[in-house]
Parts: sequence; structure tokens; C-alpha cells
Amino acid sequence: MNKHHEPTGPSAGDQITLRGPAELADALPYLMGFHPTDSVVMVALHGRRGRFGGRLRLGIPGSPKEWAPVSDQLAECLVTGSERRGDRPEGIVVFLCQDPAEGETSRQVMERLRPFAQRLRTACGALDVPVFEALCISDGRYWSYCCPDARCCPPEGNVLALPGTSVMAAAAAYAGIQVRGSLREMEARLAPRPESPAAQEQVRALDAAGLALVPRILSGAQREQVGAETLDLARRLMKRLGDSRPATTRWPEADAADDGLIGHDEAAAVILGLQDRETRDRAAEWMEGPDAEPALRLWRALARRCTGPYDTHAAAPLTLAGWVAWSTGDEPGARVALGLALRFDPDYQFAQLLHQACNEGLDPEALRRCLRQERAERTHPSPRPRAVRRQATARSARPSVTRKGNRPTKARPGAAAARGRVRRRDGQRGGRSGR
Repeated sequence: MNKHHEPTGPSAGDQITLRGPAELADALPYLMGFHPTDSVVMVALHGRRGRFGGRLRLGIPGSPKEWAPVSDQLAECLVTGSERRGDRPEGIVVFLCQDPAEGETSRQVMERLRPFAQRLRTACGALDVPVFEALCISDGRYWSYCCPDARCCPPEGNVLALPGTSVMAAAAAYAGIQVRGSLREMEARLAPRPESPAAQEQVRALDAAGLALVPRILSGAQREQVGAETLDLARRLMKRLGDSRPATTRWPEADAADDGLIGHDEAAAVILGLQDRETRDRAAEWMEGPDAEPALRLWRALARRCTGPYDTHAAAPLTLAGWVAWSTGDEPGARVALGLALRFDPDYQFAQLLHQACNEGLDPEALRRCLRQERAERTHPSPRPRAVRRQATARSARPSVTRKGNRPTKARPGAAAARGRVRRRDGQRGGRSGR
């Protein structure tokens, strides 16, 4: 499940008024930061004037059998999430966005999804929060499930406004708000590409890297050395990317150029090294300043290389990409990357924690501060008192009762801060050390 809860919208001085289904449909991409293809979106409304509040996005479940339980869960998530942030919603607006399948018309999409829209309205009403409007958007047209008047909402639907011609588009342009494209396009630049010609070469490189690195990581004795080698190689790749500015801002061409700068063996070594939790946490320190942009390009490129049987390994670089995006103010990009990480590995804890924090509108500065502190303490460690040093030396001379390969690790203050109010469930542990 990929839920997106967002804080309230513009300040009082920047408010605009949206009137009717047409302007609501046109406003949706600006509310989300992208066109939410194949999605159900719910937006909370507050106060007499219907101020936009929290918003939630989920891929439309493929089976109608899932619609009832999903509707109940979505309604509860949006209402309780809004209450945690301060106010219970006065109402909700629902959007169902899906383009026609082959041989299907947009009107057929609208009719097929009508029971889902009705179930969402019922679920919200059961919580005493009415749905003021429910829209279906498909293939450039929109329909209202709430308006029975064929004069304004005809059976064939209404055509969406041309991009950039509405009052919302003008206000967004003035405020510097950008629509990044469709959700499908944003995910495509992050997702593994098993159909690419080089996919089999990358799988072979990952196989070879696994044979060489995984035993060293699991043995414990060389774990820190592998981590240092991984970070050193990642640094060199970041410099290579930073020295080569993309010749175009178009995503496919720019991403292809980045892919061409990274060898299969290099990508495999960093991908495998990032499966170690401590190495990944160290890499998360490249989240601001001149490091952020090349780091984000590197994590995207590595996520695209996690192909074939290594698709779940994409959780680590995708989570790092989401973290850098959130840290640099790109919340839509962060949500897409973190949601994709959880799709590949639903139990990946770092992605879970960042996704929750980003969706609740928390400030990433708290985690940035912890990571800066860890880096400073590692770079300039404070000397321990002599008595403590003697005690530690004496303790290390005793026979160890810990079996090889299961050494306890130190608690990291940054990881503890990131956990916040989310507690780890007993027994929840991933198959790799990168959780």
C-alpha cells in the first residue's frame, strides 16, 4: 500500500477558490505534484470554506473484492491522520484516476469504478465525514459520481481543461509549483528494467559481486572493510556523475547518460554493499549541499540496475533516493521513491519510517541534524576518560561468548531518532542486513 498524506495547502495570502468539478479535476495534479495515474486520491476539507488538508493516494486495487476493506481503511487513515494533525475534516473529495485498458472506453472505466466510488462514500459517511464530491478522471475526461444533473455532468463526461489554461495553473506557476509528469513516468525512472539489453550483463555482475562480497559481510570480520570500500566507490561514482552534467533535462535521455557512466561491476558492488544497514546509513549522510544532486542521480541509477532476481535489492537505493528527495524539498519525488521501495520490500524498515515521517508532514531537519552529529563524532571522536579505556580493555580480554557472525552492533543515534514514534514489531526482521 502506498499512502500519501500531505499537510495543508497555501497560506491565507495565497488562497484561491475552486468552483465545481471542472476546477477540482484540474487542480489534482497541482495538489499532488504529479498526475496520479491508476490511483484513488482522497483530500480532506476543513472549515466552512473547505480548505484543503491532508491528502492520501493509493493504487486502485485490481480486484473488486478488495474495494470494501480498502475503502474502510482509506477513510479511517485520512480522518484519523487529519485529527492527529489538529482538525477533524468537515468533508472529503474523492478522485478515481485510471486510463482505459485496451478495448475499453473512458466511460466504461467510469462505470466500472462506480461501485468503488460508492463504497468510499459509504466508508467516509460511516465516520460522519461526508464526501462532497467524487470524480472519475479517465483519458482526458471527467465525471461526477455525486451530481445527477446531465446539463453540467453529461453521460459522456466533460473534457478536462487544457494544461496551463486554468486559474489553478496560473496560481501554481506564480507560486513556483511544478507538475513532474505522471506517476507512471516518475516510477519508470526508478524501477528496474529487466527488458533492457544490458539486464543480463547486470545480473551476471550481481551474481559475481554476491559471491565475493556477501561472505565478507556476513563473516563480521571484514564487514567494516566492505562498507568502507562501498562508500569509497560510491563517492567516486558521485564525482563522476557530478563532473558530467546532463546535456538535456528530459528524463529518459538524462537517465540513460547517467547509466552509461556506471559500469556493471561498479553498480553491482555498491548495490550489494548497501544491503548492509550501517553502510546504507553512512550513505544517507549525503543528503544536502553539493552531495545531494549527484547522490540522488546515483541512487536512481542503482535502483534501475536491480533487475531480475535482485529486484528486492532496489529497496536500499530507492530509500536513499527518497530520503535525499525529501531532504532537498522534493516531497512528491520522495513519496514516489519510498512507495516504490515498499512495493519491492514491504518490510524495509528505513523506508517505512521515512515514508511515515514524510507523509505526516514532519521536518526532515531533525534527521539531518542526527546524521550531521554522527558524522562529526566519527570525524572528531571525543577522547574517553582513561578509566573507561582501561575498563574497556579489560573487558575485551575476556573470552567472548558471542558466536561468530552474530556480534551485537552498537545502537546508532541517527537510527534511533528516525524511529521516532514508530516501534519495531517483535520478530520483524528482513532477510538481509539492510533493514
